[in-house]
Amino acid sequence: MNAPRHDANGIDRLLAVMARLRDPQAGCPWDIAQTFSTIAPYTIEEAYEVAEAIRHGDMDALCEELGDLLLQVAYHAQMGQETGAFDFDTVAHRIADKMVRRHPHVFGEGELHDSETQRREWEQHKAAERTRKAQAAGRQPSALDDVALGFPALMRAAKLQKRAARDGFDWSRAAQVLAKVDEELAEVRAELPGGDPARLHDEVGDLLFTVANLARKLDLDPEAALRDTNAKFERRYRGVEERLAAHGLRAADCDLDQLEHHWDAVKRQERDASGGAG
Repeated sequence: MNAPRHDANGIDRLLAVMARLRDPQAGCPWDIAQTFSTIAPYTIEEAYEVAEAIRHGDMDALCEELGDLLLQVAYHAQMGQETGAFDFDTVAHRIADKMVRRHPHVFGEGELHDSETQRREWEQHKAAERTRKAQAAGRQPSALDDVALGFPALMRAAKLQKRAARDGFDWSRAAQVLAKVDEELAEVRAELPGGDPARLHDEVGDLLFTVANLARKLDLDPEAALRDTNAKFERRYRGVEERLAAHGLRAADCDLDQLEHHWDAVKRQERDASGGAG
């Protein structure tokens, strides 16, 4: 079977490609076998790759990654259509309706305000929607509704804390959170001699949650901060490996003192090159 025509509307062509891939008789066996659950991890991965392209300012990569993310929407929409739950048009109309509903100052008779006022009104609209959803489900609405379980843990921690802070459940100063970090770290230390995995699991979780709160109070994104530190660690460790390879060695051939010597050397090189610290 031929591929959908290249001169078709972009969205129409993409949806036709996706329908062909999922065709029970003529489609791709791998694509046919997928479900919402098996595709969900790819959707999350593609969203992160979009963010990575933006972080690097690579517009060509951003265009490609946005296409990959759009494919995920088309994929879910095709599966929704197959089950009779929804289709791509329904998805598009629902988000358009939501944006119109949340922007009465643009599409209705609401007043146009500054950016901060609009942000507060946006949050009020979202809160009202959460209340309606909770009432329709017959349960008590919560400020924590709709903080997705699928978020990375650090990101979700910061979002939960931010929601609670809107109700006044928050420290006034970052220094107070820093004191809580010290307290949680002391509790981890206290559990180390016993080595109870369940208690250590709980205390380390508390420590990470509090560190995420500290980042929020400092107006930092904990997920982005850890992502950048991951990248720094990877860059420096690769530098260690390169130094060792120049001497015919591997990391596994060295003891910790040797590895730390090369690690410190890589850090000094980076600081000298950048004129800063880190």
